[in-house]
Amino acid sequence: MTSIDHAEWAGYLLAAVDERREVRAISAQIEELRIDDAYAIQAALLELRLGRGDAVAGAKLGLTSVAKQEQMGVSEPVYGWVLASSVLDSSGAVDLGELIHPRCEPELVFVLAEDLAGPGVTAADALDATEKVVGGIEVIDSRYEAFSFTLPDVIADNTSAARVMLGDEGIGPRDADLTTLGCVFEIDGEVTGTATGAALLGDPAHCLAMLANHLGTHGGKLEAGWMVMAGAATDAHPLAPGTTATARYSHLGSVSITGKD
Repeated sequence: MTSIDHAEWAGYLLAAVDERREVRAISAQIEELRIDDAYAIQAALLELRLGRGDAVAGAKLGLTSVAKQEQMGVSEPVYGWVLASSVLDSSGAVDLGELIHPRCEPELVFVLAEDLAGPGVTAADALDATEKVVGGIEVIDSRYEAFSFTLPDVIADNTSAARVMLGDEGIGPRDADLTTLGCVFEIDGEVTGTATGAALLGDPAHCLAMLANHLGTHGGKLEAGWMVMAGAATDAHPLAPGTTATARYSHLGSVSITGKD
């Protein structure tokens, strides 16, 4: 089997971000893109971003709901990183001139009080390590042509991470039943999706534990102070100039972003 140059493909994806241009999926250009190689490309891409002075603000899970898996044509969750440069300020303005074909989706976000490392982490352990849970909106922006990719492709592309907006309100991890916590997602005032926390693999805390265990098998961990996005429970929608997306959460208030030219 031909070896894959992880650093080369990481540079390929970073150039797409820098130049704001879509590129062919990696899987369309090589004989086979394995999951392990995809995560190695993702790691190399992260190192390039950190080498530019960026910092890790947290981690994210993707495709943790059946709705998202069906939308993307995949069958298992993926994992990536949240960079400090991707966190939006309180205005919620998204500069679309920096993105290729942005889409937005609501996210439940854990803010960690303690490090969390697998193996053996349970949902209860995940809640114990959490400072608070907040509502958020993620802007995803796959670098691939026509927003089309395989599971390894999206992993290599840091799970399409682009921007994230966090709400001001938060609750303690056991102040409400996260499985029944509701979300209504609106685009310009029109409801486009509703869901509860149970849409995220049955329990958002289980998603957090899954990520900690995944990282633990590779010698990594989730760190105190990080945010961890548990995944989107509804479909993603395009974000156009002038469009406002709002996620309204029970117990967590509302979060809004607006696309700007």
